[in-house]
Amino acid sequence: MTSQGRAVEDRGTAVVIGGGIAGCLAAWALRGTARRIVLVERDRYPDGPEFRSGVPQARHGHLLLEAGHRVLEELMPGTREELLAAGATRVPTGDALDWVTAAGRLAACPSDLAFISCTRTVLDHLVLGRVRAEPSIEILEGTEAVGLLGGRHAVTGVRVRARGSADAEVRDLPARLVVDATGRGTRAERWLGELGAPAVPTEQVDAGVAYASRFYRRPAGHPGRPLALYVQTRAPEHGRFAVVLPVEDDRWLLSVGGMRGFEPTLQGEEFEQQLGLLRDPALAAALDGAVPVGPARGFLPGPGVWRHYERSAPAGFLALGDASCTFNPVYGQGLTVAALGARALRDAVRRHGDLGPAAVRACRQEVAAATRTPWTMAAAEDVRFPATTGGPSGALVRVQHRFLDRVLARATTDGQVAGAFQRVAAMVEPPTALFRPSVLGPVLFGG
Repeated sequence: MTSQGRAVEDRGTAVVIGGGIAGCLAAWALRGTARRIVLVERDRYPDGPEFRSGVPQARHGHLLLEAGHRVLEELMPGTREELLAAGATRVPTGDALDWVTAAGRLAACPSDLAFISCTRTVLDHLVLGRVRAEPSIEILEGTEAVGLLGGRHAVTGVRVRARGSADAEVRDLPARLVVDATGRGTRAERWLGELGAPAVPTEQVDAGVAYASRFYRRPAGHPGRPLALYVQTRAPEHGRFAVVLPVEDDRWLLSVGGMRGFEPTLQGEEFEQQLGLLRDPALAAALDGAVPVGPARGFLPGPGVWRHYERSAPAGFLALGDASCTFNPVYGQGLTVAALGARALRDAVRRHGDLGPAAVRACRQEVAAATRTPWTMAAAEDVRFPATTGGPSGALVRVQHRFLDRVLARATTDGQVAGAFQRVAAMVEPPTALFRPSVLGPVLFGG
């Protein structure tokens, strides 16, 4: 086949690198527009909802915020009910979530918000099941990407080989669109540099966060009301946080962590003893009598990095999920932003009717827009801790801190303000919702 003929044939091909939740949602989003979708995953998937090495953070607490669940339900209708049938728990945030913010415990409030609590493996397995059943998606398991095809102005495919052998044959997968969904370990910046593309502008903030998690068996006789409790940090003197969530099989998942200088321990009894170092004793009390299931496991997520591909990237290339922006996982934003990115991809390619440069540019802009608010909120909170490196500074950040402090203080006694804050935190509404008169009045002038 001539090179011209191959180019025509590949105009409808999309290759997605990375078969985690961001990659699976990206592949799903391309249905109906791409004639051929190839999902490249370096692991071999387990048969059921089990942990795998390619997702080391899966053993720790995860939240798909309300906005994320709404998008997932839009992309894959029926997922809420399927998660509940698989053992997940619906936790209404207004009264069932015990949330201790930097200012104290949020007041109870009437709310339509809830999150579905389960292990990451259950969520991933559900999404993967949908993708596996889609005829237009071809999954290459046990296959790793080793580079990109193309030049400084356009990416035209991916170079892959069987994982596990440096001597394995490298083959080319030509494509009109390449989506990087390889997560925090992305090598796309290096690969683009090898093609001669300019360096992508980045922002970085590193609070030195580390965390450890352990499963517990719910004790017999515990009330049926779901246990969901979140104790946040308070800068600068309290850099420790913890969350306990209900998961399938009558278990709780406890994740404890800290910013730089407040790192958790994994050692035996010390793991439970460090709960006494939290700002609030409620979590330690709630776990009294619960039986540990397995050892505690740690994870170092590394810095938060926002790669601004919307400013500089060759045609034919797109990054989604953690490959585009990694957040401090304390704030639970990553999965929701990945889902928003997949929806942006679906909308862009459908609106333009193809996988061409105009659709890719539009998608990059929409991904950046979906990223901007959660990144700004997370980075501004991270810099409260003196050991944080990078991140924003200046008078505007100090004003933001003072305003949020007043919001949280009022939210400990005012259910309406607490509800408004929860909607912003769940990414259902923008931060400007806190400036509505019904919220701003009590925040500025309330007792």
